[in-house]
Amino acid sequence: MPRKPTKVRCPQCGGESEWSLANPYRPFCSERCKLIDLGAWASESYRLPEQEPNGPPPDEPGA
Repeated sequence: MPRKPTKVRCPQCGGESEWSLANPYRPFCSERCKLIDLGAWASESYRLPEQEPNGPPPDEPGA
């Protein structure tokens, strides 16, 4: 009996996406969602929040 393909949530639109070799865009649901995500990376839209230091790092003299 063939296994049903695993379904995952598309990280771009939130829609259902098939996680299998039949979907060349996985984990995205479509080429469109994959390209939107690539564009966000290319334009540096994804960033980690900057953290304010609370003082000198523990390995510096005077700490």
